[in-house]
Amino acid sequence: MSAKIIVSYDGTANEDDAIALGRLFAGAGAEVSLAYVRHTHEPDRNRETLVVAEAHELLKGGLELLGDSHAPTHVVTDRSTPEGLATLAEGLGADVIVFCSDSHTAKGHVSIGNSAARLLEGGRTAIGIAPVDLAEGSPAIKRIVAVGDGDGGARHTAEALAAALGATVAPVANDAADLLVIDSRPEAQPGHVSLSASAEHLIEIARCAVLVVPRGVALPFGRAAVGSAAA
Repeated sequence: MSAKIIVSYDGTANEDDAIALGRLFAGAGAEVSLAYVRHTHEPDRNRETLVVAEAHELLKGGLELLGDSHAPTHVVTDRSTPEGLATLAEGLGADVIVFCSDSHTAKGHVSIGNSAARLLEGGRTAIGIAPVDLAEGSPAIKRIVAVGDGDGGARHTAEALAAALGATVAPVANDAADLLVIDSRPEAQPGHVSLSASAEHLIEIARCAVLVVPRGVALPFGRAAVGSAAA
């Protein structure tokens, strides 16, 4: 089995970039679905039915961008976007939640939005963040950089992605990279996400997509074996 990925999508600014990153992961064999988190139930039954139907229509538009009309979609109701996504990911057995960067981020750069930030401190799911305008042109992942120590999982994840995409794993993060795969810090609880200060800084200056993996977890892509780096 390959990785299961949820793309957070609500149709607002930069959300197309998150779908573009999801599409790249799908090219590596990942199973990608789209999720929209709404925050309240409508008290009127007919209004509730209408709002849910509108949410599903919005996700159908996202599927067109994804290029897979048969991909699963999920409408979640939760007062908290990160908590709603985390609950959905747990129920689906998803490995990754993908976000776009904040709408005020400069073109070509990455920023950690509020929902992603919540899940990057103690969450159990890997977090992907797309740079602004990734959806423009024909994005590809050809050069992947693993950041962290050998026990973290980033290296194995990067190698699995590279094998699935015909990409290379480069030793140094620079502007030529298309994806940074970042370990959680060594002090993090196994299976949980936690960023070091240096990793946060690296994301702040990144000019490409990033993927932060839980401590000790190697994500499966393509025909890569399922398991963790510590196994």
